[in-house]
Amino acid sequence: MSITEKIFSTGTDAGFDQLALEVFAYQFEHNKVYQEYVKAMGKKAEDVKHMEDIPFLPVSFFKTHNVVCGEDAPETTFTSSTTGGGEASKHMVKDLSIYKESFRKGFAHFYGHSKDYCILALLPSYLERSGSSLVYMAEDLVENSSDKRSGFYIHNYKELAEKLNVHEKEGKKVLLLGVTYALLKLAEEYPMPLKHTIVMETGGMKGKHKELPKQEVHELLKKGFALDVVHSEYGMTELLSQAYSKGNGIFNCPPWMRVMIRDIYDPLNVGLKNTSGAINIIDLANIYSCSFIATDDVGVVHDNGSFEVSGRIDYSDIRGCNLMVDDIL
Repeated sequence: MSITEKIFSTGTDAGFDQLALEVFAYQFEHNKVYQEYVKAMGKKAEDVKHMEDIPFLPVSFFKTHNVVCGEDAPETTFTSSTTGGGEASKHMVKDLSIYKESFRKGFAHFYGHSKDYCILALLPSYLERSGSSLVYMAEDLVENSSDKRSGFYIHNYKELAEKLNVHEKEGKKVLLLGVTYALLKLAEEYPMPLKHTIVMETGGMKGKHKELPKQEVHELLKKGFALDVVHSEYGMTELLSQAYSKGNGIFNCPPWMRVMIRDIYDPLNVGLKNTSGAINIIDLANIYSCSFIATDDVGVVHDNGSFEVSGRIDYSDIRGCNLMVDDIL
């Protein structure tokens, strides 16, 4: 069995740990940027004998370097939005079939097959630019839905509200996938009870709405749509896998993805449980880029492996702490 085949067949903690070590060895050998980073951290490949020994690459490297294995041209490159005026992250994807397998199996793991839903995607900011990995995923889910009324919406909120009303009357199972600010606008302008619809926010105000705590966002959406819970998707340009929350901000990963917590002031201290810290992610689907990413998100991991996201690192409060190696290569 090839290493790519192993990724989506891992089912135990021991199997995940062993496969993570195999992926590390592969990426250390074939990913120049990651190899140089590991060396800059004072480690050699032979020093990594346990999963806890694996160095995590700062997510900012996807903005400044080509984080990819080998020299072959990628099949595509996903890019992040630059709402804040910063530099975009770029994820060079050498094999799109791995991304498809990851998000299809990940969605099915938590929700079943996309064919069983009418999928309505309210993603204006993403649809108005190119290179979005979220739009690519949503397009595939829509295409594979058996309901031909599935589709995308940008600013046509009234039309979307009318379609939701029709589906509600029919009792049709619907997934409304939307960027946060757009869902808030829909809930404010067209409030309605949604008994047969899963509302899933993907995060992001994109400069269109004042920033609100996640809990407040969910309370507004629950009030506008008469919902008990609001679902969430946790993903990013730099990942080929997604975690999902079915309510209360508690996320779970598919079997080939894991979240770990590092000490914000001591980034080599990884594996904290039930205490707040910065989020590290192992995404084995990132086989041809880097599977070990230190994000700028803050959260907590629970004993069962589920996690919560509470915000972002405020680097202004980390006076002189050498969190990242910014000037290697």
